[in-house]
Amino acid sequence: MVFWAGIATAQSKYWITLKDKPSTQKPSLSPSTLSNRQSMGLSVDETDFPLNPTYLRELTNKGIQPLFQSRWLNAVSAELTPTQVDRVKAMPFVKELVPIDQRIVINSLNHEVTKVLMAPVMSQIQADVFGRAGLSAKNVTIGVIDAGYFGADSASALKHIFHRNGIKAVRDYVNPARSRDAFFGSLETLSDFHGTEVMAAIAGHDPNENIQYGLATDATFYLARTDHGAREFRGEEDNWIAAMEWMDSLGVRIINTSLGYAKGFTNPKENYQPSQMDGHTSLISKAAQLAADKKGILIIVSAGNEGDDRSWRIISTPADAEGVLAVGATNSKIWNRIGYSSIGPEFLSYLKPNVSCFSLYGTSLSAPVITGFAACLMQANPKLTNKELIHIIEKSSHLYPYGNNYIGYGVPQASRALALAKGQTGVSTARSLKATGKTYSLPLPDYTEASVSVFHKKDDFRVLQQESVRVQNGTLVLRRNHDEKRTTVDLKKEVVEIIWQ
Repeated sequence: MVFWAGIATAQSKYWITLKDKPSTQKPSLSPSTLSNRQSMGLSVDETDFPLNPTYLRELTNKGIQPLFQSRWLNAVSAELTPTQVDRVKAMPFVKELVPIDQRIVINSLNHEVTKVLMAPVMSQIQADVFGRAGLSAKNVTIGVIDAGYFGADSASALKHIFHRNGIKAVRDYVNPARSRDAFFGSLETLSDFHGTEVMAAIAGHDPNENIQYGLATDATFYLARTDHGAREFRGEEDNWIAAMEWMDSLGVRIINTSLGYAKGFTNPKENYQPSQMDGHTSLISKAAQLAADKKGILIIVSAGNEGDDRSWRIISTPADAEGVLAVGATNSKIWNRIGYSSIGPEFLSYLKPNVSCFSLYGTSLSAPVITGFAACLMQANPKLTNKELIHIIEKSSHLYPYGNNYIGYGVPQASRALALAKGQTGVSTARSLKATGKTYSLPLPDYTEASVSVFHKKDDFRVLQQESVRVQNGTLVLRRNHDEKRTTVDLKKEVVEIIWQ
C-alpha cells in the first residue's frame, strides 16, 4: 500500500514519526554491539539514541499509548481512533503518520520437512567442505525472527542446541508475558511450527540418524516471535522492527527472517502493489536497509513464494531492500527456478534474488540454509563485514557473474566461498561467447547429463524464459527467442554466456 502521511484510513494502527531527538541522549547498546561497530568502521549515530522523552510524555498525556518505540525510525507505533489521528497530526513535534499494515505473508511451509527432502540441498551447496574444514558456526550468534517455535526444545534435530544452552534468549512480541517454557510449549496455531522448521534448516542435526539438516550446528541463537495467526497472512511490522533493534542492541550480526509483506490484507485497498517492491517504499525495507548500512547486520530473507501467482510473481518486502541477502529456491536436479519461487522485479537496478538453493516447500527453507552457510564463513573469517559476506556468497555461486532475476547468481558453493573468505583467488568457471543468427550450436563433448538448464534473457539479467534443453551427440543447440540479447547456459560446474550480436 502507499504510505500517505496524515491520511486516516480504515486501519487503527500507525507509526507516529517524530521530528528530532535530544543530542544529550546516550545509546543503550551492549559492549558486543559497540565492538562490532568499531571493527567494521561503523560509528554510533542518532539512530542508536532513545526517543525524546518529552515527546513520549506529551503523547501519553494526550491519551496515546505507544506500543513500540523505534530508535531507528524515530517513531512509535500506536492504536489510534479517528479523533486521536487528528489530535496527533496537530502536535508540533510529529513529522507524519504512517499506517501500519496489519497482515504479513509468511513464506510458509506446506508440508513436514523430512530427512529425504533436506539431503539434496546439503549436497548441492557442498556442506561436506565446511565439515572437513571444521566449520560449524562455532562462536557465531544468529538471530531468528519468525512466527513460532513450538516443540523446538524437544525436536530431535535441535536437541544438541538446547543441550549446550545454545539459545541465549527469546522474546515473544505477540504475547510478551509468555514464559520461556510457554514460548516453546504452547501451540496457538499451526504456524507456530514455522520457526522450528527454520531453525532445523539453519542448524539441525540428528545424531541418531547421522543426518545433517543445517550447517550452523554449533551457533548460538536469539529467537523472536513476531507473528500470530491461523492463516498464511498475518503479522505486525512493528514487532519485526522491534525484534531487529533488540538483536542489534545485543551484538547479533546475522539475522534470518522467512517473512515478507506482499498482498492478502483484509482490506484490499491496503495491499501493496508490485511496483512498490522497490527497496525504499515500505518501512520494513527502510529498516532492513538501515540495519545493513549503519548497523553492519547481515539480514538473510526469503524471496517469497508468489512465483506461480500471475497477479504478483515478484519478491516481497523486505527482500526488495538492496542491502539484504534475498534467497530464492531452485529445483534439485536442474538448478533453475522452482515454480513457486518469487522473481526479482524487472524495474530494480540491482539483482534480486541474490542467490538460491534447493527447497521443495518454500523459500522459508532456502533462506535458513544460506544463513547457516554465511555463519560458517563468519567462523572462518570473523573480520568479514556483512557486505563482504554477501559479495563472497554471490561470487561463490555457480552462475556468477551471469546472474538473473530468477535465481540470482545461483547456488553458493562452499569450496569457492571458503577460498574467497580466506583471501584466495579461485579459478574462473565462467566464459562468454558471441553468436549471430537465430541458432547457435555449443559443443559439450565432456558433458555427461542429458539436459542443460538455459536462461533466455532480454538483457544482462532479466529473464524472458527458462527451459531445460537436451544435449544431443555432445552438442547443445540454442534457439534465440524474439528480443533475446543473452543466453545463460548452466552447466553447474561451469557457466557459459552467449551474447547475441
